[in-house]
Amino acid sequence: MAGFDGDLGFSHVLADAADDITMRRFRALDLQVDSKPDLTPVTDADLAVEESLRNVLGRARPRDAILAEESGRTGLSQRCWVIDPIDGTKNFVRGVPVWATLIGLMDEDEVIVGVVSAPALGRRWWAARDGGAWSGRSLTKATACRVSRVSSLSDASLSYSGLGTWERAGLLTEFLGLSRKVWRTRAYGDFWSHVLVAEGAVDISAETDVSLWDLAALQIIVEEAGGAFTDLAGTPRPDCGSALCTNGLLHSEVLSLLADAG
Repeated sequence: MAGFDGDLGFSHVLADAADDITMRRFRALDLQVDSKPDLTPVTDADLAVEESLRNVLGRARPRDAILAEESGRTGLSQRCWVIDPIDGTKNFVRGVPVWATLIGLMDEDEVIVGVVSAPALGRRWWAARDGGAWSGRSLTKATACRVSRVSSLSDASLSYSGLGTWERAGLLTEFLGLSRKVWRTRAYGDFWSHVLVAEGAVDISAETDVSLWDLAALQIIVEEAGGAFTDLAGTPRPDCGSALCTNGLLHSEVLSLLADAG
């Protein structure tokens, strides 16, 4: 755990550096926004965060590999920092405060540290393997995250990112079927859906069309809070292109309703 403690503390240093950049650019009148080849937006803040964290990692962890959304992977180490500089860039561009920097550390195929920092919400979530999941403003001012104990779909709250991705994945019928069986649906979206599962405020979150940098930090937070994390086919990995997070009690039933997702 000592190594994990050191990595977790360092991940907060990275998150602090990211927060400093993103909050200065959030709602800036001169924010520069371009379109990537997939037509999703990228801002000068995305690029600045990624460059800053790469520089810090290059000095402090020169042997570690880095995988970042905008610039890809560098390094061959089995230890790899996985970074999404701004998860929720469309919200960031429109002035909606639901966005975050996601920082995960993987050792081969296992995520061992994850931090989600949402400074415009004044919130941060983090976890290290076998160290529990936490939320607060700093390592010393934190409360433990625990998933809910809801055991019936009819009592469950479901959060998602949008209907369009489900339709494009050919899963809209299955998703709507799930939505009709739960108590409540809300599209909190992106990282927020999943950390709300970790907090016990939401019981199920599901998402398609996502990448490793969207999910690595979230997987360990949900799991360390006592929840279950898989792709829509039931594979417990963050690099399969989809995500289902639950409190664990509902996981098998939800997977069966989305069975065609695999």
